[in-house]
Amino acid sequence: MLTTFLTVFLSVFLAELGDKTQLATVLFASDDRQNKWLIFAAASGALILSSAIAVLLGSAAERWLSALPLKLIAGLGFVGIGLFLVLGHFRAA
Repeated sequence: MLTTFLTVFLSVFLAELGDKTQLATVLFASDDRQNKWLIFAAASGALILSSAIAVLLGSAAERWLSALPLKLIAGLGFVGIGLFLVLGHFRAA
């Protein structure tokens, strides 16, 4: 159980570092007129809600797909996103 927790935590944590969500939160927090705790609460709540939706969708998908194809689809999705980002880097250069 701890292994699952750490795997999910590290995967999501690393995926969120430097993404658009974090950059938007940094921009909101850079406004010195805004309450930092309110920004933290709003951003945390949004991430919790989006994670809850992902868990619900994953649970629903589990009913129609076996575990192996679901892992394969997720893995291919991550590879596809990675290739898209790498190709975007070289197009921009």
